[in-house]
Amino acid sequence: MSRLQGSKDFWIGALRTEGPAFAAAVAEAPPETPVLSCPGWTVNDLTLHLAGIYHWVCSFAGSGETSAPPARPQPPEVAPGLSSLQFWQQGYDKLLTLFDGLDPEAPAWNWAPQPKRAGFWPRRMAHETAVHRWDAQLAIGAGDPIEAKLAADGVSEVLDTWLPSGRGRVPGGQWHGVVQLASTDADQQWFLRLRGEGVALLDTATIFDHDDHHARAQASGTASDLLLALWGRVSFETLDVTGDCALLDGLRTR
Repeated sequence: MSRLQGSKDFWIGALRTEGPAFAAAVAEAPPETPVLSCPGWTVNDLTLHLAGIYHWVCSFAGSGETSAPPARPQPPEVAPGLSSLQFWQQGYDKLLTLFDGLDPEAPAWNWAPQPKRAGFWPRRMAHETAVHRWDAQLAIGAGDPIEAKLAADGVSEVLDTWLPSGRGRVPGGQWHGVVQLASTDADQQWFLRLRGEGVALLDTATIFDHDDHHARAQASGTASDLLLALWGRVSFETLDVTGDCALLDGLRTR
């Protein structure tokens, strides 16, 4: 089943680790360095993308409003004279200041099926930063794994937030059956029932019904590799996979 791996403090702690690691990788790479895990992007593109998200979230997450904010500018509006990394740093500092004083139960818009609460955003930004830190490090020939506890919660976020919101790589579709994911280093497993247009994250103790619930596909690996595979950063072949491997495509967000 899915379970949150932490609280607001946990996700802010992850941001305080992943943010400086992202900045260090960006500082080491020329701006036009290709980001191999994001085809068509450079390090400069990646930095502006993450900075733009930070500035956008800061514009509404603490407002107490649950109505949708204006769309995020793409590309973001950068003040003259600022480098992309300086713009990122501004957004990162603003984000941490906002989150430090944020009541997770306060009203705040989000795009997910969860309640419209501010606690959505520290979690979302921790995972956005962790995956893009991996992208930035890969651009300089590194790419350290995402910490196991954070990565396990990132897997849960894909399964309980992205997919139920219709944000899979291929919306809707042709996949039917149960998929089991298991982390080898975070002592956690997940069962998903794919039903064409729908997806359900299952608690095997209470939710399995009269349908055949035996997993048609199983994938196991470190929590980091599971998360990176769901985000299209590494192939599912990186994992130990058995059964109908085609079902795994129904879990991809990218």
